Amino acid sequence: MPPTITVHHLNASRSQRILWLLEELELPYEVIRYQRDPKTMLAPPALKAVHPLGKSPVVEVDGEVLAESGAIVETLAERFGAGRLAPPPGTPESTRYRYWLHYAEGSAMPPLLLKLVFDRIAAAPMPFFARPIARRIVGQAMAGFIGPQLKLHLGYLEGELARRDWFAGDAFSAADVQLSYPIEAARQRAGLNATDHPRLTGWLARIHARPAYQRALAREAA
Repeated sequence: MPPTITVHHLNASRSQRILWLLEELELPYEVIRYQRDPKTMLAPPALKAVHPLGKSPVVEVDGEVLAESGAIVETLAERFGAGRLAPPPGTPESTRYRYWLHYAEGSAMPPLLLKLVFDRIAAAPMPFFARPIARRIVGQAMAGFIGPQLKLHLGYLEGELARRDWFAGDAFSAADVQLSYPIEAARQRAGLNATDHPRLTGWLARIHARPAYQRALAREAA
């Protein structure tokens, strides 16, 4: 009997990759949709009724509530993948797989989040006399830390794909699903482009072409 799975899905969030993973695993699931507040871009209070932090993704599997993208991806692949989306335990590929599952949120996302926050500060309405100060602070943060960190991580990811087609090894895995969010975010706001990062943009083209990815997009749009 298949599990009963409910995805609490927030628009424009990390939960898109959970839909994709479930499509890769060919599991049935229900989607409950939530919309961000258009002013604050925060999740609605209703999500706190599902999980105290009120964030997405949150997934219920047979009544058990799972939170945190990496933990959800790892748990779903382990329980339902039957070896399809995770390398065999004890192999070098398994070590890389676990590393990338944690790297995506632990290392790749912080500078991307800082870029988003500082871009919003620069664009926020403020008194005219405060704008030069805000722009100087944003410029210093971007030049001194955020920009160099983004360049470092994009170079690192590009170099990894010079060694293998997928991040954990020669086969697609749930680690690629987990990494999709920061790499998509880097394309949108961190300068990832085909000229400087041909392997990363090629990797994006390959994941976009996967039937399960297309089904997840259609499910979200529906």
